[in-house]
This record gives sequence, structure tokens and C-alpha cells, in this order.
Amino acid sequence: MRVLTVIAAICLLGLGTAQAQQLAVLKYGGGGDWYSNPTALPNLIRFCNSQLGTRIAATPETVEVGSSDLFQYPYVHMTGHGNVFFTQEEASNLRTYLLSGGFLHIDDNYGMRPYFEKELPKIFPNKNWEELGADHPIFKEKFAFPNGLPKIHEHDGKRPQAFGVFDEGRLLLLFTFESDLGDGWEDAAVHNDPEEVRTKALQMGANIINYAFKN
Repeated sequence: MRVLTVIAAICLLGLGTAQAQQLAVLKYGGGGDWYSNPTALPNLIRFCNSQLGTRIAATPETVEVGSSDLFQYPYVHMTGHGNVFFTQEEASNLRTYLLSGGFLHIDDNYGMRPYFEKELPKIFPNKNWEELGADHPIFKEKFAFPNGLPKIHEHDGKRPQAFGVFDEGRLLLLFTFESDLGDGWEDAAVHNDPEEVRTKALQMGANIINYAFKN
């Protein structure tokens, strides 16, 4: 396992800028709509390239949970509304990816939380997620969010929350709940959100990308 982890870390470094700055959408089993919000990541990428000076490829890739290709991406995005299921082999692959320096952002597109919660112990049997305080660096990486995660869509009217799984102090898995950043990243015509709401969503997304690339 130690040898595998070292090899995976080398793959994540990419040995080249072009490979290191590529994002991916996670394709998972269980029947959930992993393909939701198709315009979200391309719009976030354009925003990051413009506002952060990143050089991320314009079109994100799609990667399966159990694929060795997972280790090519420093940031992987996961979203949807429905069921999520990982095999033990997929969970092991995802765990190795995350412990090797990868970053997974799960953005609940409404209704995803109970399904992912039941799969989390497969990935990290001995870890629980915890809520991030508003003082976490991810809320001030580039754009300041003094109150923490912004509210983009109402859903159940609950306050937005950011949960994380840490390893040796590093945030490696982020779950955003009751916010729906991805809807705010989508083309304006999809949800008809006000420009200021979309801007907040993109700025928070840029903070997450910046954090993932630096840590």
C-alpha cells in the first residue's frame, strides 16, 4: 500500500503543468444522476482561469470511481440528487487517491446527503466528517466569505453547511450541503439566478479550486 501511495502521489503531481491542471467529474454507481449540471464546471473553469490565473483545460473529464485515471486529477467534482453506491474496490481506490494528495468536492444537488453518508464508512472506516468553521482557509483563499459557505438555492431552507474529512490536518474531502454551488455555476438561463448570486457561487468555487491546487 505504501508503494502504491507513492506512485499515486507522483501521478497527482502530473510531472507537468498541463496534466496537473485538469478537472474531472466523478461517475459513480447506484443510479444517481452524476451527470447533473453539465455547464457548471466549464463555467467555473473559465472563472478560475480569468480570476485566479489558472490554466485549467476548458472541458472537464469524466472519471469512474474505480479507475486508475482518477490519479491524474488534483480536483474531482461529485454531484447529483439520488443514490450513490461504491464497491469495496472503488472505495479503496478513492481512499488511496485522497490520501495521496487528491481532493474530492461533493456538492449536494438536493437529496444526495443520506446516500453519500452511508457510503462514507467504506472510504474511511475510521474517520467522520466534521463541519468547517467560517475561519477555515477555504473561505478566504481568494474571496472572503466571513460567514462561511454562501446560500445559493433554498432547498429545505436550512442554513448552508460545509463538512470535511481531514487527514493530518489536510482537508481532502469537502461536502457542501444546502448551498448548491453547482446550480450557481451553471449558465444563467438554467436557473435564472441573479448575477450577484451566481458571482458568489463562482467565487466560492474558485476558493475551493485554489485550496485543492495548493494543498
